[in-house]
Amino acid sequence: MKALFALSMLVVGFLPAADLSFPKQAIATVHPLATQAGMDAFAKGGNAIDAAIAAGLTLGVVDGHNSGIGGGCFFVVRAADGTVTCIDGREMAPAKAHRDMYVINGKLDDEASKTGALASGVPGYLKACAAAQSKHGKLKLADVLLPAADIAEKGFPLDEVYARKLAATAAKLAKFPASAAIFLQDGKPIEKGQPLVQTDLAATYRAVAKNGIEWFYEGEFAQKTEAWMKANGGITTAADYAAYKAPEREAIRSKYRGYDLITMPPPSSGGVHVAQILNILEHFPIRHFRASSRVHVITEAMKLAFADRAHWLGDPDFAKVPRGLVDPDYAAELAKKIDLDHATPVSGHGMPPHWEGDIFGKHTTFLCTADAEGNWVALNQTINTAFGSKVVIPGTGVLLNDEMDDFAVQPGIPNAFKLVGAEANAVAPGKRPLSSMSPTIVLKDGQPLIVTGAAGGPTIITQALLLLTHIIDDGQLPAAALAEPRFHHQWNPDELKIEKAFGEETLQRVEKLGHKLAPSAGFGACQAIYFDREKQLFYPAHDPRVPGKADGR
Repeated sequence: MKALFALSMLVVGFLPAADLSFPKQAIATVHPLATQAGMDAFAKGGNAIDAAIAAGLTLGVVDGHNSGIGGGCFFVVRAADGTVTCIDGREMAPAKAHRDMYVINGKLDDEASKTGALASGVPGYLKACAAAQSKHGKLKLADVLLPAADIAEKGFPLDEVYARKLAATAAKLAKFPASAAIFLQDGKPIEKGQPLVQTDLAATYRAVAKNGIEWFYEGEFAQKTEAWMKANGGITTAADYAAYKAPEREAIRSKYRGYDLITMPPPSSGGVHVAQILNILEHFPIRHFRASSRVHVITEAMKLAFADRAHWLGDPDFAKVPRGLVDPDYAAELAKKIDLDHATPVSGHGMPPHWEGDIFGKHTTFLCTADAEGNWVALNQTINTAFGSKVVIPGTGVLLNDEMDDFAVQPGIPNAFKLVGAEANAVAPGKRPLSSMSPTIVLKDGQPLIVTGAAGGPTIITQALLLLTHIIDDGQLPAAALAEPRFHHQWNPDELKIEKAFGEETLQRVEKLGHKLAPSAGFGACQAIYFDREKQLFYPAHDPRVPGKADGR
């Protein structure tokens, strides 16, 4: 059986990596230089929180098409003393933002939420890093910023993923002189293997290391951003930066087959719906299903959850997001709607219990770290689509996000990921757009065993939950679990994105159950760490679909 699985993975290039194990520390990221930065932080006496921040800041240099200090993040931290902290570093809409800001002369300009001066929310990444490190870290922010600045200044060779994303986005980057000056040479995108040097970004990192995050939020960077916005039709001001907060939020806690899940609450939709889908799957023995039946049942659960996402989810400071979405009794009702023999159309959202009163209170990358002291970190960070808004603020090297597109720019209108939303996720000043990021830590008997999360728009949610089923239901280690073929359904559009690695026979069976297939060569990027309590070893793994590295000591 294992030989057949390995052969199928070899065909599409998803052969699982060898199982790595380490007794003291572990880290997994999408880039070797980021992983090394995390290991260096450990070597300096830092813990898992310091290592995560070091790796994340380095990803802002070497994986900048996905993330950076011009974007946002979610931290889920389980500290050595058992404390759980969820820090919301999600971007915020400027004070002058409004519900119909992308309706121009009566017509929706949906490109304005993706590219240019109106696309960006106020970045929260540095505020969240500073909050996480001051509360749980051992090192200072400068300790992890300066090594990343050195990489930015000296340059690094582009890998295949970065070069491909850059080539696909070059025409839009060329519209902004400061962006073109960094990412294009003689009007052409830098190619794989060629060095990318970011001297302005290095100077920005060093300025923050020297002066603190106030330089970014209340000083020179905020002022330069306001000046550029005024000159280019934007609405973001220095006052918007000064007003930004990275609040702590109460974690979502749920159970799956005797395991305890801790994940991010709204404005993350990921935590809600990873928990909701697993609650539904609790009613099905998916471990014993043939592949096509397993895909079918999990897909039906995905559809039900994403229909709820489209209606109910938004910033909890603005919208009433019902806690009943993760109620096991509500999941039991939804599970009854699943027909084991045929796909069932989902007409719309469900009605979770107590939805009026019991509410949640006030292109992406994922990395995870853990240490023997008991510190575990799940960190999702993003600037949204590739290269965010495509805008680099001149003289700073900082790419701004296009996170405003994660709002429902008009209720019912799909965003860049074909997701639709309702009034709960409409644009409003100071509001945070909904996110699919799903940083998750899993415990057994009070002790952390698994940390995972992913990148890839709405597939983040489904990647994380599939990874958890492969580890919890099937007993796999992360390397094998991450190489398993994936599938994703987000209710609207009504299609099942599914990797061809399942094989033609399984795909045909799934299609006969009534699903409209959208076959894929591969998608997503998920990382994970598993701790074997018996052996007292960490098992970190990175996604075989993308370059990356898992390491430890």
